[in-house]
Amino acid sequence: MVSGVAGQPQGDGAVHKGRLGVEVRLVAGAVVLVLSGELDHDTAEPLREALSDAVRAAPERIVVDCADLSFCDSTGLNLLLRARLAAREADSRLALSALRPPVVRMFDITGAQAVFPVYAGLDEALADERPK
Repeated sequence: MVSGVAGQPQGDGAVHKGRLGVEVRLVAGAVVLVLSGELDHDTAEPLREALSDAVRAAPERIVVDCADLSFCDSTGLNLLLRARLAAREADSRLALSALRPPVVRMFDITGAQAVFPVYAGLDEALADERPK
């Protein structure tokens, strides 16, 4: 994890606030948000801002890479669900990659995994050329 002042942008495009890291990358025409740590009520703001910026940019795809996300509560889930709808309105597609077991559990319990394209890894998500 990149160190730095909580809530301040880092030189590598990462923002860290408390226990959540959000790194924004442009890869193959997609905006990739790389998450690390825990996503909950107290840490959601950097992701909210990054998702809002990504949706405003209206790329073809937004991929949220969850490989290093160890926890997601209902706040995080609702944030992702709202961002999915906003992306759709902006003619973008929001997908998730590399969900870890504690995060999968939240998505399975709520049934939310059925509304997102979910990929085993970031490479698979970026390789999918399906239409919006």
